[in-house]
Amino acid sequence: MHTEPISSARLDLLPLRVEHAAEMAAALSDPALHTYIGGTPSTPEALRTRYEHLVAGSPDPAVSWCNWVLRHRTDSHLIGTVQATITGPVAEIAWVVGTPWQGHGYASEAARALVTHLSHHSSLHTAIAHIHPDHTASSAVATAAGLTPTTETHDGEIRWRLELGH
Repeated sequence: MHTEPISSARLDLLPLRVEHAAEMAAALSDPALHTYIGGTPSTPEALRTRYEHLVAGSPDPAVSWCNWVLRHRTDSHLIGTVQATITGPVAEIAWVVGTPWQGHGYASEAARALVTHLSHHSSLHTAIAHIHPDHTASSAVATAAGLTPTTETHDGEIRWRLELGH
């Protein structure tokens, strides 16, 4: 599966490029973003190295890494990311929006746009997200995107699921 631009009401989801690293490092610089996902904010250099790896693609030909940056259409700032790791008929999805843009529905909008995009690919049948049980904001994003929690956990996170209709 190839990553292509996606549009929503207020956002452009642009395929990730290495050149996005510096602006994304600034957008995602708040340590609070890592409360539930672990780690610390990346430097522009570290993020550039990570983006080089992601853009190169998965070394496993059976897995596709699809990554987008979120560009706010009004001011053209990059505000976050969404991603889908595709393995067979399953897309594992995730999202993150920088602290200054949280609370305005951008993550929900981006996640809905991503799920809609994925649902148009007949080879995909399921979207899955893994969410820390205490991360109420991310749970709300998953709900807005149509996912529902399951009884399954993975590394202490609840697995959320959506069967993609075609």
